[in-house]
Amino acid sequence: MASARHSVENGNVTQKSTPLSPESLARSLVKEIEETAQKLLRDGAGLGEIKLINTALKEMRYAFRVFAPYRGVRKVSTFGSARTQPEWPAYGQAHAFAERLANRGFMIITGAGPGIMQACQEGSGRERSFGINIRLPFEQSANEVILEDHKLINFKYFFTRKLMFVKEADAIALFPGGFGTHDEGFEALTLLQTGKADPAPAVFLDAPGGTYWKNWRDYVSKHLLEEGLISEQDMHLFKVTDDVDEAVAEITGFFHRYHSQRYVGDELVIRIESRLSEPVLKELNRDFAEILREGAGGIVQRDALPAEADEEEIFDLPRLVLPFARTDFGKLRMLIDRINAA
Repeated sequence: MASARHSVENGNVTQKSTPLSPESLARSLVKEIEETAQKLLRDGAGLGEIKLINTALKEMRYAFRVFAPYRGVRKVSTFGSARTQPEWPAYGQAHAFAERLANRGFMIITGAGPGIMQACQEGSGRERSFGINIRLPFEQSANEVILEDHKLINFKYFFTRKLMFVKEADAIALFPGGFGTHDEGFEALTLLQTGKADPAPAVFLDAPGGTYWKNWRDYVSKHLLEEGLISEQDMHLFKVTDDVDEAVAEITGFFHRYHSQRYVGDELVIRIESRLSEPVLKELNRDFAEILREGAGGIVQRDALPAEADEEEIFDLPRLVLPFARTDFGKLRMLIDRINAA
């Protein structure tokens, strides 16, 4: 199988086409990591910088190992205030949301702390939740639901922790919270908007009758959309609601027919659970032509590509192959919604 080997020298990334098996490619990449580490000494990196890289690498390695047995289970990352009290409406909303998703086979990822995080883990239960805790001198300690569970991971750095929230999640949900909640929410939307994260549902869930996220959406509409700082299609990257059933439906419905995606060369391959009819395929080519590369053809339905042979568990799923221009990921989300509705 043809694989691309990446190397970095003087800040430039090059690719060398080399026929490597996945195991051989992994060994080659690990060797590059070792070589890069040695270059830190050659470059005169400071002790603090080397400590940072060492800790970050160890944190990521350990987190990958913890998540590895659950790769086939869909997960939802949840965010919200650590200060939310059990008697507050948002706490009950988070509990109910996580419980309903767990009952539908999802697992829940939280920051492992109190407040909204504990509410979500109480709702999903210890067996169906992960805690990715950040070590702080105040406020944040693992809640009793996930404490001492093997799925609890403690991080020193926010950036390695934030990576896991996005990398391991198939969806995100945000409840009312402070700076950290907004940080996570805007980062997730930025990654979705720029295609740095695969398409995923993002739900902003208010307490019943609440206006926290409704007012946030109004701000985004008035100050970002109306002033041309984002596009109309970007508003499709998220949903604001105060209804648990609607929030759960937004996430479960996203995977009604859509399964996953990957790039093979310049082509975007969307895996779907069942084939589309020819009239629907024709409509998709008509309505979404603007996000395809000019002169590169249209959306084609076919079986798995040979390059996807490394994913045997989904090799039998039908595919939509499209020459996506990678410029409008909000419109791509709209395409996925149409696929699910067909």
